[in-house]
Amino acid sequence: MCGIVGYIGARNAADILVPSLKRLEYRGYDSAGMAVLNGRGLSIRKSQGKIARLEMDLQQTPIKGTVGLAHTRWATHGVPSDKNAHPHTDCTGRLAVVHNGIIENHRTLRARLAAAGHRMVSDTDTEVLAHLIEQRMNGSLETAVAGALSEVHGACAMAVVDQDFPDRLVAARVGGSPLIIGVADGEYLLASDIPALLHLTRDILVLEDGEIATLTRGGVQIRRLDGTPIRRSLQKVTWSAEAAEKGGYPHFMLKEIEEQPAAVAATLQGRINPETGLVDLADLGLTSEELRRVRRIVLVACGTSWHAALVGKFLLEEWTDIPCEVDIASEFRYRHLLVNDRTLVIPISQSGETADTLAALREARQRKARALSICNVLGSSVARESDAVLYTRAGIEIGVASTKAFTAQLAALYLLGIHLGLVLDRLSATHARDLTGHLAQVPDALRTTLARCEEIPGLAEQFVTAQNFLYLGRGIHFPVALEGALKLKEISYIHAEGYPAGEMKHGPIALIDEAMPVLVLTPLGRTYDKVLSNVEETRARRGQVIAIASDGDRELENKVRHVLHLPYLSEYVAPILETLPLQLLAYHIAVQRGCDVDQPRNLAKSVTVE
Repeated sequence: MCGIVGYIGARNAADILVPSLKRLEYRGYDSAGMAVLNGRGLSIRKSQGKIARLEMDLQQTPIKGTVGLAHTRWATHGVPSDKNAHPHTDCTGRLAVVHNGIIENHRTLRARLAAAGHRMVSDTDTEVLAHLIEQRMNGSLETAVAGALSEVHGACAMAVVDQDFPDRLVAARVGGSPLIIGVADGEYLLASDIPALLHLTRDILVLEDGEIATLTRGGVQIRRLDGTPIRRSLQKVTWSAEAAEKGGYPHFMLKEIEEQPAAVAATLQGRINPETGLVDLADLGLTSEELRRVRRIVLVACGTSWHAALVGKFLLEEWTDIPCEVDIASEFRYRHLLVNDRTLVIPISQSGETADTLAALREARQRKARALSICNVLGSSVARESDAVLYTRAGIEIGVASTKAFTAQLAALYLLGIHLGLVLDRLSATHARDLTGHLAQVPDALRTTLARCEEIPGLAEQFVTAQNFLYLGRGIHFPVALEGALKLKEISYIHAEGYPAGEMKHGPIALIDEAMPVLVLTPLGRTYDKVLSNVEETRARRGQVIAIASDGDRELENKVRHVLHLPYLSEYVAPILETLPLQLLAYHIAVQRGCDVDQPRNLAKSVTVE
């Protein structure tokens, strides 16, 4: 979503803010802007479009000053335009505000402010913040900010500079959107995500919900909105700045696809006991006694993480004998929830800041459910508000279309499923050891899979003009079909549909003709013969079949247009391996269509508003 960066120190703020803002481009945005305190007042530049346009403006008419804020906007209220770009000012032009989130009661506030004589110049919800702070100013910027935030409803991560307080930058967080403070040598930084800071520092403070921070050249003070002081220790980010760079790849997405063997290996590292050959999650955060009380499991997630949750349902039910359901997080809290203290809720989120997943977690916790999150970002909101966390260790993911985060989530779900099966005495040690053995071989099998995907650019060329695509899978492979279709539509803008193969005759078969590519997941396993029948039905209607099959399977070679054979370890781990060729097919089709692979239109990396 929107990106915030801020700086206070001895250097020229614009020289710091622009490179930091560029490191947030992956989040998706439609406009960019900057406000700098120049010693005489505020200098503001903002424009619709890419950061490069803002950068060109700054080169033509530079602004100087050592305190400033910058922002990339992803439109919610008001179309993308220069006037709707952040920062926004009050009536006097004395203060400037940037904001991530949605102010749900902005219409009521706008009407009240207008009646009091305030002049609004944008269509955004954010602008009301500047006027609320102006209205409450009485000698303390922090008190005015806290008072303004007491009037707003919704998600709000914001920062403000004021020419009457030239020695400070004030930031606050209410309702979920993340803010990170970077601490360097004699300078302090603000950002809505860690990559914006990594080229300057790895020492950070995470601002939590309901907190306000004052950044000066002398340090950082954090308080609750009621003024209660907070003491917080620095965290050290383990990612390197180089991890957030392309490293010679044409796109972050391709780099991250090829990082999947390492990401899965890192997720498994230290979690398989070399002596027993069993999964060891001793530091999970929930004891065996607590887990044995569980009578129902609910997985909640959005987008790609929801597809991982669907795979997890198959594994958890089979290995624990506990009923499992999967909820789209945005729907979860708007129905009658049957969760209690015997329910284990598993939120899955790459960022740990996904607004709907975080809201679902909070709703479940209010009903006394235990929460065990699967997350990629240390110290994120989802992680902090859960009883236990299983970190995926995929490393920083920049591409908007998730790749390595998904396969790392699958690996984490396998680990969790085996662990629960052992704790609940549903898996024997022998069976668990077999499952763990297959899982341990996955990183090498992923490397083999990547080596076999060299033909995919040529295959993509055959389908670059396709208007529609159908993906079919059965059982544990159906969620992978959904994920493959999502990747194609996200980055190539081709309409794609994932469908359970057994349901093909209940609708999608009507669409199949010689112009319809149909990708079928056909690995060996309990549904193999059934899926072969679906292939035959597609052939009979002249559909162009692409099959993802297991090594040694020769049944398909004369029945499909193209077949890609993958290493076969077990039916359970097959979804991880199947995912790679689907990602690469989507990637190469999108590149050949001239699409912006890393920053697809209208999409954002982390959806931090409902």
